[in-house]
Amino acid sequence: MTPEEEKYYETYFDLFLSQGWKQFVQEIEDIIDGYRIEDIKDEKHLNSVKGQLQMLQRVAKFERSIRNAYDYSQERLDDVA
Repeated sequence: MTPEEEKYYETYFDLFLSQGWKQFVQEIEDIIDGYRIEDIKDEKHLNSVKGQLQMLQRVAKFERSIRNAYDYSQERLDDVA
């Protein structure tokens, strides 16, 4: 792994340890949990809600995605060594 890649992951890992990140993700998850199918008015609103949920879920899973990418990079390095 290059020094730039190491710095990239270290920066994110520092962020993920912060209380602010944990609070942000909790609020995103609360918003996701707040959606109710009963509140959907029509097909246009449904499509809008689907898009909103997809983006919120992507943010909520961002940490896991970064950690998975890091683990994959480490496995590739181990395979080469």
